[in-house]
Amino acid sequence: MSNSVFRHTPLFFGVLCLITPATQAAVNFEKDLLPVLTKKCIDCHKVPAVVNGQKKDPKAGLRLDASWAILKGSENGPVLTPGAPEKSGMYESVILPKDDDGHMPSKGDDLTADEIKLLKSWITEGADFGGWVGNTEGMPLGALTATTKAFKPRPHDLFYAALEKDVKPLSDDVLAKAKAAGAQVAPVKVESPLVRIDFLTGVSKCDDAKVAAVLPLKENIVQLELGRTDITDAALKTVAQFPRLVVLDLRQTKVTDAGLESLIGLKKLETLNLYGTEITDAGLKHLAKLKSLKNVYLWQSKATEAGVKQLNAAIPGLKASIK
Repeated sequence: MSNSVFRHTPLFFGVLCLITPATQAAVNFEKDLLPVLTKKCIDCHKVPAVVNGQKKDPKAGLRLDASWAILKGSENGPVLTPGAPEKSGMYESVILPKDDDGHMPSKGDDLTADEIKLLKSWITEGADFGGWVGNTEGMPLGALTATTKAFKPRPHDLFYAALEKDVKPLSDDVLAKAKAAGAQVAPVKVESPLVRIDFLTGVSKCDDAKVAAVLPLKENIVQLELGRTDITDAALKTVAQFPRLVVLDLRQTKVTDAGLESLIGLKKLETLNLYGTEITDAGLKHLAKLKSLKNVYLWQSKATEAGVKQLNAAIPGLKASIK
């Protein structure tokens, strides 16, 4: 796996400010990932050796037969950024098109989709080698300390890694139909099947029917921006079918207290914007059943300070604000 070509694609959108990390089984490097590298990568990326009377150096100076060597990188620079697969050449090179000069492995079998996903998960979780050192030949002094230094992945990276499990990427046909309905669809981060949907005011007139048109994307939607649109409570019945929805913006819409009752089944919902709506304390009683909520914005709504206080008391850790 060489890093002769490393392409860094910036993140498209950041979605969450405050989220709770999800619990998932971490990738065991030595047990799960090392066998893949050994079978498909290390033959070309290991300690220099003499083969048939000729010295064979690792391609691009990159060794994958030791943890310290992986962290050192290649002759072109680092190939691993813990917590950021989109900035890690050893991941980017395996997802390049087959005919790209930077595609790896350059010979033999490619990594399977499951193996690529495993590599991505391991990097996202912080690239923990779990004590594995590997071949120590050529290891510089102090390298072992750098290898075993603990890395703490960002909570939202772990959150998304768990949230996108078993989620399939959206097809071009589904995306085209959503776009035709006026929806702006973008991945929440590079290579993620999870998406953010926005109906931009002035670009399209979003109503209940337009929201219903994105129902085929329901498994992938984590953020939905409906602020300042013409939706009513009917749209919330569609929104209620988005199982991974985390952020919902309903500011300055016509939703009512009765409509909020439709949302109580959204077990992942953490951020809800109700700024400038007609929501009252009666609607807050429905929200009190949404124990996943972390932030609720109620400025210029019909809710009272007493109602907001009761809502905050009903959900541990919630920050509902009225001003």
